[in-house]
Amino acid sequence: MQLEDMILVSVDDHLVEPPSMSDYFVDHFPAKYRDRVPRVIHRENGTDAWSIEGNEVSSFGLNAVAGRIPEEWGNDPGSFDEVRKGTWDVHERIRDMNVNGVLGSMCFSSWPGLGGQYFLQSGDRELAGCMIRAYNDWHMDEWCGIYPGRFIPLALSGFSLGPEWMAEEIYRMAAKGCHAVSFHSDTHRFGLPDHHGDEWDPAWQACEDTDTVMVFHFGSSPEYMPRSPFDTMIHTMPFNTGVFAAELLWSPVLRKFPRAKFALAEGGIGWVPYWLERADYTYERHHRWTGQDFGDQLPSQVFKDRVLTCFIDDYTGLRLRYDIGIENIAWECDYPHSDCTWPTAPESAWKSFQAAGVPDDEIHKITWENACRFYNFEPFAHRDRAQCTVGALRAEATDVDITLKSYGMKNHGPQVAALPS
Repeated sequence: MQLEDMILVSVDDHLVEPPSMSDYFVDHFPAKYRDRVPRVIHRENGTDAWSIEGNEVSSFGLNAVAGRIPEEWGNDPGSFDEVRKGTWDVHERIRDMNVNGVLGSMCFSSWPGLGGQYFLQSGDRELAGCMIRAYNDWHMDEWCGIYPGRFIPLALSGFSLGPEWMAEEIYRMAAKGCHAVSFHSDTHRFGLPDHHGDEWDPAWQACEDTDTVMVFHFGSSPEYMPRSPFDTMIHTMPFNTGVFAAELLWSPVLRKFPRAKFALAEGGIGWVPYWLERADYTYERHHRWTGQDFGDQLPSQVFKDRVLTCFIDDYTGLRLRYDIGIENIAWECDYPHSDCTWPTAPESAWKSFQAAGVPDDEIHKITWENACRFYNFEPFAHRDRAQCTVGALRAEATDVDITLKSYGMKNHGPQVAALPS
């Protein structure tokens, strides 16, 4: 295999909600709420924001710096004119995927929050429910549906509305063909139960019944010292994922719902081998007095049976891939975040694969087979496999401008108002 022969399916990318989403909301809202749909406003300081029930929320930040010179990544974009169009226009997103050699993509939301929690700004639960359902339908119809076989559908869970509402939405979206739902690792931060009790059982059951993957994206971090540099947060992102993964592993969820599947997005894989080793040591050493019971399995085996991990560029994890489990590793691009490898993702991945001595059959598993199996994603039903490779896709995008651009060091001031923590 050569670099051009790879097939890349990214299990973690992001979209910036386009202004046109408001029009979709109007058409899909009950009549009594149509004057309360979220809308994009242009503010006096030149920035764009979403207005939801009087609260202004920016779509931009480190989530939208692809194509920008690295020196300006810390100067958050403030308007749609200051971000690459592929961040919010689905047609341009496909072109940016093609020039990057990426066949498929799963896209997380931006300003609504990873589980749609920011839709509850007004405190009106019925309105919030309308917004989350409309968003999920928009995601299916206007983002994924226009280019079949290019996007893995991902629903907002609506966890802030409670487990019963969340379960109903999982069933509804599965009927529409969506078998992935974005939850939140820190539900207790929103005054909701954590994952160690049985309160969320209706949602876990819905996932098990519909073969829907519960996806947890990195989205929170511990409190850092006041003078900690931003590098501290960026450096420790994977390890924070490991802490949550331990919460999930030692909770009753994986044992109580033996067919439910879980994914850890944007968490890296280099930490996983020792984490698994430590899990088994902890269990064998301490379970007699802690009361944990994994039956005839070790914790590491339960994890490998049920959880998909992913990486952007992770030589250590690839070198230790057998300790993680070849079936448990997927690849991600993370477009358009500052961590993303666009537009040279194939080169970045190929370099690590070659350095770690990964054979062709395992490259296929990691770059697309595991993702397609785990998420019931069938891109070849819509596109001939020969047209899905890095080389074939790039041949369709020779006119795409990938030159890094400077937008200037503009100081927009505070861009986010009245957001919950």
